[in-house]
Amino acid sequence: MANKNYELAHTKWMCKYHIVFTPKYRRKVIYNQLKVDIREILRDLCKYKGVEILEGHLMPDHIHMLVTIPPKYSVSSFMGYLKGKSALMIFDRHANLKYKFGNRHFWSEGYYVSTVGLNEATIRKYIQEQERDDIMQDKLSVKEYEDPFSDAAAKSKKNNAAKK
Repeated sequence: MANKNYELAHTKWMCKYHIVFTPKYRRKVIYNQLKVDIREILRDLCKYKGVEILEGHLMPDHIHMLVTIPPKYSVSSFMGYLKGKSALMIFDRHANLKYKFGNRHFWSEGYYVSTVGLNEATIRKYIQEQERDDIMQDKLSVKEYEDPFSDAAAKSKKNNAAKK
């Protein structure tokens, strides 16, 4: 897949991009039913424009995509299309979101994009491992710490010292 060239009438091309974009205020809304609908909407919109999704992950508060965009579209015009149309489609399917987001603004302004070139495997691996890393980070940040001055903490320290 790394060296796959695509063709238009008079052009051979290989334009791959790593794109990251977030919902407004980076709200953690991309989960459960909404996640399934957003995945389906993004796939359909990419298919309409002839954009191939090579890799993609929907995190709770952002989306990673590795895509090939034909050179007849600029990245900015494609992203404007993708975010604009997907927001309208999301609000059509989930009318209750208008109370949180108002005025049909689902996505935040802007996005991150980088060209991939021939190091596609590295970007694929990063995207696949990003979800695992985010889960681990959440587990670390949610951990409840013991009060060091309580009796339970002192007993657990004694037990740990005895085990060594």
